Amino acid sequence: MSTAEIRDTSGANGPAEASEFKGLLTRRWSCRAYLPDQVPDDVITEMFAMAQRTASWCNTQPWHVYLTKGEATRRLAQSLTEHARTHQQVSDLEAPAQYRGVYRERRREAGYALYTSLRIEKTDLAAREAQLLKNFEFFGAPHVAVITTDRDQGVYGAIDCGGYVANLLNAATSLGIATLPQAAIAMHSDHVRNHFRIPEDQLIVCAVSFGYPDTDDPVNGFRTTRADIGETVVVINN
Repeated sequence: MSTAEIRDTSGANGPAEASEFKGLLTRRWSCRAYLPDQVPDDVITEMFAMAQRTASWCNTQPWHVYLTKGEATRRLAQSLTEHARTHQQVSDLEAPAQYRGVYRERRREAGYALYTSLRIEKTDLAAREAQLLKNFEFFGAPHVAVITTDRDQGVYGAIDCGGYVANLLNAATSLGIATLPQAAIAMHSDHVRNHFRIPEDQLIVCAVSFGYPDTDDPVNGFRTTRADIGETVVVINN
């Protein structure tokens, strides 16, 4: 194929492919209520095979995944929920020190939308605590994937794992699977490490709960917003 033909092919397919990709990003959302149905093994395999194409520093691919199905998910949910009720947080990676300025505003906006969808008042501390604990039940998802990074690769290994998580979420969306990335699980890294017998040379980054969404649950009725690129992109001309 000539250079001209390559250019023609790229020009013809580019806008359509870009539109399809944009649609995929727009459709992805964070699911907080699931049906009990298990995702078929062949769909799970395809989902993780797509995520495996993620770029990484020197192609090290520092992520490892501990994936649960069936009763294994429920056992982890039960033990993790009990642990979270009675223990302080212990995370492998440093948690955010605080949220200030626009980051605090975005966080508050997302939280307000969540609790409004559930009709939980700000003063109803018991209901808020119960909703918080649902994180450790994976919101009823039939599967959870715990993602770790190689300890020796430091912050850049974690960054590579962030790219892997993003691709995993989009891969799942393309297959009709709902997802929720969860940092809350990593806030109890000590328990998760013991549960799965994760080696000490791996650091727990986060978890991704996934399955088929319960679209009748009101918690799945809200969507978060995104900042305009003018707020996040600095263009340098000279």
